[in-house]
Amino acid sequence: MSRPWRVAVVGGGIAGLAAAVRLRDRAPAGTEIIVYEQSGALGGKLRTGELAGQPVEFGAESFLMRDPAGGESAAVTLIRRLGLAERIVHPTVGQAALAVDGGLRPVPGGTLVGVPGDLERVATVAKPAADADRDGGRPLLGPDEDVAVGTLVRARLGDQVVDRLVDPMLGGVYAGRADDLSLVTTMPALARAARVEHTLTGAVRAAQAAAPRAPGAPVFGTLAGGLSTLVEAAATASGATVRLNAAVRELTPTAAGWRLTVGPTRDPELVEADAVVLALPARPAARLLAPVTPEVATTIGGLDYASVALVTLALPDPELPALSGFLVPATEGLLIKASTFFTTKWGHLARPDGIALVRASVGRYGDETSLHLADPDLVATVHRELSGVLGVALPAPLASHVQRWGGALPQYAPGHGDRVAAARTALRAAHPTLVLAGAGLDGVGIPVCVRSGETAAEEIIEALGGSGS
Repeated sequence: MSRPWRVAVVGGGIAGLAAAVRLRDRAPAGTEIIVYEQSGALGGKLRTGELAGQPVEFGAESFLMRDPAGGESAAVTLIRRLGLAERIVHPTVGQAALAVDGGLRPVPGGTLVGVPGDLERVATVAKPAADADRDGGRPLLGPDEDVAVGTLVRARLGDQVVDRLVDPMLGGVYAGRADDLSLVTTMPALARAARVEHTLTGAVRAAQAAAPRAPGAPVFGTLAGGLSTLVEAAATASGATVRLNAAVRELTPTAAGWRLTVGPTRDPELVEADAVVLALPARPAARLLAPVTPEVATTIGGLDYASVALVTLALPDPELPALSGFLVPATEGLLIKASTFFTTKWGHLARPDGIALVRASVGRYGDETSLHLADPDLVATVHRELSGVLGVALPAPLASHVQRWGGALPQYAPGHGDRVAAARTALRAAHPTLVLAGAGLDGVGIPVCVRSGETAAEEIIEALGGSGS
């Protein structure tokens, strides 16, 4: 291709921005990158706001420091690339609790997303089944098998381990239920071990041994100044033209690439591009794919999402335990499913005036009626439930904020990975310069989304004829 490339990135979340940075780093000099974002701000679920004069996350709170193999996560690598490594901070309080039986109990150590490698260590929270986890003489999973997390854990360890440990931990990440979520997608390391090991506890220990963590090494990090600094730095480093409030309504194949129809129906803008990265949630992506590849669109569009609300309170001198927060099993019957004590967990946010920031997450997949409450009612309910769990009357908040994320968290049913792989294979065969990225396909979490965007960029570079580096 003699002229410079033009690549359109549709979606300005962290996956799309990571794709744009990778394109800038690896595509030939002169490549034009345009990021189209339907909303008025970049970052997607990364959004740093302010409450009571203090920065606070209204979306994603942190990122994993390591990848599943034990190396540096894609988020940390990107942060280094952007010159933000010195801003990485870690929790000063790491111990979390579970709200069970009307009180708080420490989350047991030695588990993998709540699945125990040692049954004795979880006995204070959940009682395993009497005949738990006997060796059946064969691996737990077949070579290509995928099951719901809850199906496997209930069969091996019983209901309490699922309901009191695994379900709240998965719910804190996905707002979904263990009985619905794919083991391969949500817990890939455990799935790999389960194809070899004969017991679930053995599979947990094997998965943990395959990615050892140095004693004292931090698991999570965030950025001083907020995660929106990552968004801003990525947008700048990409050198992309950023178009906000710019909805891409149609994609049309052309002899040279793609035509994008952008903007309102009455006054559309037609843009030509050599390649397109679709870094969108599944359903908007499926709408654009439908006229191009209907079968791929049907597969991608079948993914369901959960909606959540994040309620943040600024409390004057509250009595809070020395915890990072707590998780709430659905069996407890509370509106909140998780809470973070921000100014306790993140020492760099501690205030000399004693004002504490506390955030609660509301909304579970399939049971989201609580999200119909008006903001003041949601704040009042969260405040009352926090007081009940903590066993103290919390002071009235000085300020509050409700952030609603409609259709925010993908729900990965068993077989999700195979369905996505087949859809990508079909799309690549038909249209190699149209590539998909994002949490709806590859999993939640900042590192996964970064890696998804970067992989999409590499596929675009290969389809257009190789890098310029």
